Amino acid sequence: MQTSIPKPKLLFFLRTIATSATGSYSTQSAASERGYLTLLHSCNTFSNLLQLQTQILKLGFHNNPLILTKFIAKSSDLNSIHYAHCFLFSPHSNTDFYDAFLFNTLIKAYAQSGDLKLKALWVFNFMLECQVLPNNFTFPFVLKACAGIGDLNLGKSVHGSLLKFGFDRNNHVLNTLVHMYCSCKGGIQIGRKLFDEMTKNDSVPWSALIGGYVRLGRSNDAVDLFRQMQIQGVCPDEITMVAVLCACTDLGALELGRWVESLIEKRKLNKSVELNNALIDMFAKCGDVDKALKLFRTMNERSIVSWTSVIVGLAMHGRGLQAVSLFQEMIRDGVEPDGVVFIGLLSACSHSGFVEKGKEYFDLMRKEFAILPKIEHYGCMVDMLCRAGHVREAVEFVQKMPIEPNSIIWRTLVNACHTHSELKLGENLAKQLIQNEPTLEANYVLLSNIYAKMSHWEEKTKTREVMEKKGMRKIPGSTMIELNNKIYRFVAGDMSHNQFKEIFEMVDEMGREMKRAGYVPSTSEVMLDIDEEDKEDNLNRHSEKLAIAFALMNTPPGTPIRIVKNLRVCNDCHSATKFISKIYNREIIARDRSRFHHFKDGLCSCKDFW
Repeated sequence: MQTSIPKPKLLFFLRTIATSATGSYSTQSAASERGYLTLLHSCNTFSNLLQLQTQILKLGFHNNPLILTKFIAKSSDLNSIHYAHCFLFSPHSNTDFYDAFLFNTLIKAYAQSGDLKLKALWVFNFMLECQVLPNNFTFPFVLKACAGIGDLNLGKSVHGSLLKFGFDRNNHVLNTLVHMYCSCKGGIQIGRKLFDEMTKNDSVPWSALIGGYVRLGRSNDAVDLFRQMQIQGVCPDEITMVAVLCACTDLGALELGRWVESLIEKRKLNKSVELNNALIDMFAKCGDVDKALKLFRTMNERSIVSWTSVIVGLAMHGRGLQAVSLFQEMIRDGVEPDGVVFIGLLSACSHSGFVEKGKEYFDLMRKEFAILPKIEHYGCMVDMLCRAGHVREAVEFVQKMPIEPNSIIWRTLVNACHTHSELKLGENLAKQLIQNEPTLEANYVLLSNIYAKMSHWEEKTKTREVMEKKGMRKIPGSTMIELNNKIYRFVAGDMSHNQFKEIFEMVDEMGREMKRAGYVPSTSEVMLDIDEEDKEDNLNRHSEKLAIAFALMNTPPGTPIRIVKNLRVCNDCHSATKFISKIYNREIIARDRSRFHHFKDGLCSCKDFW
């Protein structure tokens, strides 16, 4: 770690610089400038920076744009950009000497800051007021700030400005312009139009648009664009690969992710910490957590994200003991945990039923690591208690929370009440949720499901009618499956596939085989006032059963089946999948919205903690 410049040495250099002022003007100027720049380069504390700032005034460097620009850059390095700003634009400053390079450095510093990006726009406007013309580097920095702010109208305004100054044919500017539009809500179509009209000889615009699609949850579009990139022969870079791996993670597309990994090796791309982290996250969340762990073990350099990705991955797969063991190894290695690591750790305890251990870690994060629990940590604790069936304890925990519980926590409680038959409590909580969030359809669905389980069909119908009047619709359950480099999506009763007749016949065969093996349909999962036979038919058409039937028809015997569900898997499908795994001798890996279920030989890895 660097240390500050020793005070005697600093004073010696400053006296030397000051003494040189007695010589001729040219000698003084060159010597003083070189000496000052040397000191500025070595400066690594704010106190040193204050001393050097004093010398700017003493030596007359306040009109020297090179010195001021380097001073801005060093202030940025020391997280003191606001101080440099105040110095540069004080009432006594003479901005007549300021040039584009100086303004660009300040704009860049603000654009890269966490919460001061709007200041970059202020500096840009002031630059124009000072009649300093922007250059090729100005607009990329300004557009980067706009992308971070995410304000589409602001971005459009800067777009108009760069057109005015004639930078609309500069590829570097256009690349950043595409990135800006893809980062702003509602701007992706404009970004795509710009992308289609520009030359795309390198990976930068492709990466910008692929990343934009991923951020919007349009991962299929991201993958399609990546395939076009391959067809056109454009070589992807590290940033492209990180974005594509994120798309694979979102889709649960393991085979595509494996192909991306092989392409990284083939292209000999630099496997930075960020790229390795993206690979680890992809493998963990696409069902191959062992490969994620293996990659983690081969990394020469790890960040806190590396540890977190593996811990969260193990948690999702119900491998709580390994997650806890890895956390302990992280502590032994001297890596300071943050709040995100504890979210993964508490999640691991939740998915594995480690209630007491979860309580210990919740206390540990506060007492030993001084991490103040956030709403996400409280949410993990509520989820852990609810999964273990401790619904009343979860309610008491929420009542004692020092911060206001959010709607996610309340919905977790309502779901637990439904699962564990605390129906009256669930009804009261769901009604309170509707009062607090009258426009959120999920709250009405929860209340409707509670009424269905209570067989209060009239109240259930009224709740659904209220939803219809408000124009609300329940999010349909869907299941995705990757097969032969294509992603197939199924919804309940899906008849849109070319093989739908064969799929339905396969589902019927599965149903007969399961009943012979002792399967009993959980008709309480069907929230309709219909007879038992119709309820069984309804269950047989659930999206995950259609996807599994499609896989059984189109893959060789013994091949593992991997599916991704957008909602939580229901009790009946969970039970049925255990039977299917044994009857057809298939390992079935199912990812729902909160965890993985590994079905094999009639058993599930979650041990019903889901």
